[in-house]
Amino acid sequence: MSQPTSSGPSAKQQNPAAILFVAAFAAFLATFNETFLNVGFAPIMESLSVDVSTVQWLATAYMLGAAVMVPVSAFAYRSFSTRPLFCATTALLVIGSVIGGLAPNFAVLLVGRIVQALGTGMLIPIGMNITLEVAPREKLGTYMGIMGAMTTLGPSSSVIIAGLILAVAPWNMLLWVFAGLSLLCLLAGAVILRDIAHLTHPRLDALSVALIGIALIGTLYGVSTVFAGSVVVAAIAAVVGVVALVLFVKRQGTLDEPLIDLRPLKIPAFAVGVVANMISLVTIFAMNIIVPTFMQSVLGTPPLVASLTLFPAILCSCAASPVAGRIYDKHGPGILLPVGFACIAVFSVLTALFIATASPVLLAVIYIPVICGSALIIGPVQSFALSKLPPQMNPHGVTVMSTGFQIAGCFGSSVFTGVYALVGASSAAAGAAAADAANSGMVAAGILVGVFAVVGFWLALWIRRAAQQPAVAASAGEGAASAPADGNASASALPAATLAALMKTDVYTVSPSTPVVEAMELFASKGISGAPVVDENRRVTGFVSDGDIMGCLADQVPAFKTSWSFVVERDNADFDATLRKAMALSVSEIATKRVISVNVSDDLGEVARVLSEGHLKKAPVLENGVMVGIINRSNITRYAIDRYHADLAAQTA
Repeated sequence: MSQPTSSGPSAKQQNPAAILFVAAFAAFLATFNETFLNVGFAPIMESLSVDVSTVQWLATAYMLGAAVMVPVSAFAYRSFSTRPLFCATTALLVIGSVIGGLAPNFAVLLVGRIVQALGTGMLIPIGMNITLEVAPREKLGTYMGIMGAMTTLGPSSSVIIAGLILAVAPWNMLLWVFAGLSLLCLLAGAVILRDIAHLTHPRLDALSVALIGIALIGTLYGVSTVFAGSVVVAAIAAVVGVVALVLFVKRQGTLDEPLIDLRPLKIPAFAVGVVANMISLVTIFAMNIIVPTFMQSVLGTPPLVASLTLFPAILCSCAASPVAGRIYDKHGPGILLPVGFACIAVFSVLTALFIATASPVLLAVIYIPVICGSALIIGPVQSFALSKLPPQMNPHGVTVMSTGFQIAGCFGSSVFTGVYALVGASSAAAGAAAADAANSGMVAAGILVGVFAVVGFWLALWIRRAAQQPAVAASAGEGAASAPADGNASASALPAATLAALMKTDVYTVSPSTPVVEAMELFASKGISGAPVVDENRRVTGFVSDGDIMGCLADQVPAFKTSWSFVVERDNADFDATLRKAMALSVSEIATKRVISVNVSDDLGEVARVLSEGHLKKAPVLENGVMVGIINRSNITRYAIDRYHADLAAQTA
């Protein structure tokens, strides 16, 4: 395998905020274009003399084309310099828009739309990979929250902007406006971006590309046509797609350089995060289509008014996403995800129940928690899932995540509109009035969104429990370890060994109610710098170190920075009073609440990654949430040295 190379400055040497702007702009354009042209279907049908079954291919073919290109993005990101790749990808959006803007007939317009899709399918994963490269570890949630805001803002704002444009211009102006926005993004990337990615120059397996293309096209085509076309054709397409997917997965396991490294899906936290992310995206695509459709076709609401009804929710979601990212950085996903899915579950059903009778203002208020709920989920759950991967797996993790985005878009726009139409048609066939039949379809679709959100809520509770074990905060006093310089020579290459055989089981711990003075006496007598905080059930509730105690005293007495201050301030009456007060506190009041830990079943490679990324000297070892020992860097170092010498001796014997 080729060694990683990089022809440009590292991400650390560049301006992360400026690079994030480019990546966020790209994510906005890619998701904006998912639904931007859909608003113009009616005038396109009239202008180009096509029916609804034909014009919908502008949406279906676009989603399929984008989905096929997502897996290729991982290969491209590791094969080509970042700036040329970004500019070439964005240029496809410009070229496709120009072709569509000049299209004299539907066939040419469809070609332009597919060219756009080729760029869109690569743009989102490239933007996410760029973000992961430049984001400071402690601000990953904030950066991904901004990216999540763009993926929420894109499809939501496109409906409003398209409505405004169509009020004063013909449909092809949509394509010219998007061409201008894409050109602006291209120029921004050309000026701001440098070569960020570490290139490994993998080989492209043509058969893998063909198999994943057939798999995605077959399954997504089957889903998108099952309600509006031939059920037999849809079933055949889906079966072909599933068979191709099985063959693709098997082939990836036999290749030294797979098109998509599927190992991320073997990590439960990542796999659950991907599914939770898809569920939240499905709700956006579903509700943003069926709500304005119902308002216009059933209630007779003007298109612009229907679009503006969504506008408050869009504004609130843009504000909520970065805030959610900052909350994630400080507290993790434990609160955000359940609250987000609960908002979606409750208010999507309320929206469907009240849409026929509520005023646009009231409907706008009810709709806000639906979209804001997704905003609380997307950035944090992506951050959570991707943070569970080793750095060398990030491109493949992003590819899986981005493929899920395209699948969610196709699923949300097809299945829920299909249920809406199917239930409405069934009610009309049973003798219901047209408005009542449509309302039945709307209620059914809203309840289905709520059911999906309930599943998401259950997954959020699982993620909350998982996040309580491998958290991201640690005491500063625990020291630092260097990460491997080469992703291909990572710690996972260490020989397998049971963690139980290496860990220390005789561990010094303190209870949450232990006074600080007793903790310090323990540190001094045992020669340690910190200890896990463990409750009566042996569950880790925190970690307290001498650094935490120093920080507590430093907050109260600014002059107090180190143990030397005990000597300097020994005659200071104010300090003595502060010291007595601090020592009387319980450990739970000053301890780090979230602690990096490992599971007893983890291999040494995973343990080494956790210690390295968390800059730790040691970490608690858990079994079913209960602390059973502690692992030190020195344990792994000693084992690695012994194993190396044993292997060397065996080779020379």
